[in-house]
Amino acid sequence: MSAPGTISALLILLTSATAMAGTPSPEAARLYIISPTDGATVTSPVTVRFGLRGMGVAPAGTAQPNTGHHHLLLDTPLPSLTQPIPSDAHHHHFGGGQTESTLELSPGIHRLQLLLGDHWHIPHDPPLHSRVITISVQEPTH
Repeated sequence: MSAPGTISALLILLTSATAMAGTPSPEAARLYIISPTDGATVTSPVTVRFGLRGMGVAPAGTAQPNTGHHHLLLDTPLPSLTQPIPSDAHHHHFGGGQTESTLELSPGIHRLQLLLGDHWHIPHDPPLHSRVITISVQEPTH
Protein backbone atom coordinates (compact mmCIF):
# COMPACT_ATOMS: atom_id res chain seq x y z
CA MET A 1 0.00 0.00 0.00
CA SER A 2 1.38 3.46 -0.94
CA ALA A 3 1.67 6.35 1.44
CA PRO A 4 -0.90 9.16 0.91
CA GLY A 5 1.89 11.65 0.05
CA THR A 6 3.16 9.35 -2.70
CA ILE A 7 -0.31 9.07 -4.24
CA SER A 8 -0.76 12.86 -4.18
CA ALA A 9 2.65 13.40 -5.81
CA LEU A 10 1.83 10.83 -8.49
CA LEU A 11 -1.50 12.50 -9.27
CA ILE A 12 0.21 15.89 -9.59
CA LEU A 13 2.81 14.43 -11.97
CA LEU A 14 0.16 12.73 -14.10
CA THR A 15 -1.92 15.91 -14.28
CA SER A 16 1.13 17.98 -15.23
CA ALA A 17 2.25 15.50 -17.88
CA THR A 18 -1.23 15.39 -19.39
CA ALA A 19 -1.43 19.19 -19.47
CA MET A 20 1.99 19.46 -21.13
CA ALA A 21 1.03 16.91 -23.80
CA GLY A 22 -2.01 18.99 -24.74
CA THR A 23 -5.60 17.90 -25.08
CA PRO A 24 -6.04 16.47 -28.58
CA SER A 25 -8.33 18.09 -31.12
CA PRO A 26 -9.71 16.43 -34.25
CA GLU A 27 -7.94 17.42 -37.47
CA ALA A 28 -11.19 18.47 -39.13
CA ALA A 29 -12.28 20.81 -36.29
CA ARG A 30 -12.64 24.50 -37.18
CA LEU A 31 -13.08 27.63 -35.04
CA TYR A 32 -14.44 30.84 -36.57
CA ILE A 33 -16.21 34.11 -35.86
CA ILE A 34 -19.76 34.10 -37.23
CA SER A 35 -20.32 37.81 -36.72
CA PRO A 36 -19.35 40.53 -37.10
CA THR A 37 -17.72 39.87 -40.46
CA ASP A 38 -14.19 40.85 -41.35
CA GLY A 39 -14.06 44.52 -42.36
CA ALA A 40 -17.44 45.37 -40.81
CA THR A 41 -18.18 48.85 -39.53
CA VAL A 42 -20.16 48.66 -36.29
CA THR A 43 -21.17 50.72 -33.27
CA SER A 44 -20.61 49.70 -29.68
CA PRO A 45 -21.76 47.56 -27.99
CA VAL A 46 -20.70 44.80 -30.42
CA THR A 47 -22.12 41.28 -30.26
CA VAL A 48 -19.56 38.67 -31.30
CA ARG A 49 -20.91 35.21 -32.20
CA PHE A 50 -18.55 32.24 -32.01
CA GLY A 51 -18.58 29.25 -34.38
CA LEU A 52 -17.11 25.79 -33.81
CA ARG A 53 -17.34 22.80 -36.16
CA GLY A 54 -16.15 19.25 -35.45
CA MET A 55 -16.06 19.67 -31.66
CA GLY A 56 -18.42 20.56 -28.85
CA VAL A 57 -18.48 23.40 -26.34
CA ALA A 58 -18.22 22.52 -22.65
CA PRO A 59 -17.67 24.68 -19.55
CA ALA A 60 -14.13 25.05 -18.20
CA GLY A 61 -13.28 22.21 -15.86
CA THR A 62 -15.26 19.70 -17.94
CA ALA A 63 -12.82 17.08 -19.24
CA GLN A 64 -14.78 15.52 -22.11
CA PRO A 65 -13.10 14.37 -25.35
CA ASN A 66 -13.45 16.72 -28.34
CA THR A 67 -14.74 19.66 -26.30
CA GLY A 68 -13.42 23.02 -25.20
CA HIS A 69 -14.48 26.55 -24.40
CA HIS A 70 -14.00 29.86 -26.18
CA HIS A 71 -11.49 32.64 -25.52
CA LEU A 72 -11.82 35.90 -27.46
CA LEU A 73 -8.58 37.72 -28.15
CA LEU A 74 -9.00 41.47 -28.52
CA ASP A 75 -6.23 43.53 -30.12
CA THR A 76 -3.51 41.02 -29.21
CA PRO A 77 -1.58 38.21 -30.94
CA LEU A 78 -1.99 34.56 -30.01
CA PRO A 79 -0.53 33.76 -26.58
CA SER A 80 1.70 30.76 -25.88
CA LEU A 81 -0.06 27.70 -27.25
CA THR A 82 1.38 25.41 -24.53
CA GLN A 83 0.39 27.42 -21.45
CA PRO A 84 -2.96 28.45 -19.92
CA ILE A 85 -4.52 31.35 -21.83
CA PRO A 86 -4.10 34.62 -19.90
CA SER A 87 -7.17 36.32 -18.43
CA ASP A 88 -7.01 40.09 -18.90
CA ALA A 89 -8.51 42.92 -20.95
CA HIS A 90 -7.13 41.33 -24.15
CA HIS A 91 -8.04 37.70 -23.40
CA HIS A 92 -11.73 37.20 -22.62
CA HIS A 93 -12.62 33.79 -21.15
CA PHE A 94 -15.99 32.13 -21.71
CA GLY A 95 -15.59 29.25 -19.28
CA GLY A 96 -19.34 28.89 -18.87
CA GLY A 97 -19.59 27.50 -22.40
CA GLN A 98 -20.93 30.75 -23.91
CA THR A 99 -21.06 31.00 -27.70
CA GLU A 100 -21.43 34.78 -27.98
CA SER A 101 -20.60 37.94 -26.10
CA THR A 102 -21.52 41.61 -26.23
CA LEU A 103 -18.54 43.91 -25.77
CA GLU A 104 -18.20 47.63 -25.18
CA LEU A 105 -15.47 48.71 -27.60
CA SER A 106 -13.94 52.15 -28.05
CA PRO A 107 -14.17 53.83 -31.45
CA GLY A 108 -11.40 52.75 -33.82
CA ILE A 109 -10.02 49.64 -35.46
CA HIS A 110 -10.08 46.40 -33.45
CA ARG A 111 -8.68 42.92 -34.14
CA LEU A 112 -10.68 39.90 -32.97
CA GLN A 113 -9.64 36.25 -32.88
CA LEU A 114 -10.98 33.14 -31.14
CA LEU A 115 -8.83 30.53 -29.41
CA LEU A 116 -10.32 27.32 -28.02
CA GLY A 117 -9.10 26.18 -24.62
CA ASP A 118 -9.43 22.82 -22.93
CA HIS A 119 -10.72 22.24 -19.40
CA TRP A 120 -7.46 23.76 -18.04
CA HIS A 121 -7.68 26.84 -20.36
CA ILE A 122 -4.77 25.44 -22.40
CA PRO A 123 -5.04 25.42 -26.22
CA HIS A 124 -5.64 22.02 -27.79
CA ASP A 125 -3.07 20.06 -29.80
CA PRO A 126 -3.18 20.99 -32.58
CA PRO A 127 -4.41 24.43 -31.45
CA LEU A 128 -7.77 25.66 -32.70
CA HIS A 129 -7.93 29.36 -33.46
CA SER A 130 -9.93 31.43 -35.88
CA ARG A 131 -8.43 33.73 -38.43
CA VAL A 132 -8.08 37.33 -37.28
CA ILE A 133 -10.87 39.68 -38.28
CA THR A 134 -10.68 43.45 -38.20
CA ILE A 135 -13.66 45.65 -37.42
CA SER A 136 -14.11 49.40 -37.31
CA VAL A 137 -16.10 50.75 -34.37
CA GLN A 138 -17.68 54.13 -35.04
CA GLU A 139 -19.29 56.62 -32.70
CA PRO A 140 -23.08 56.12 -32.70
CA THR A 141 -25.03 58.71 -34.68
CA HIS A 142 -27.76 60.45 -32.78
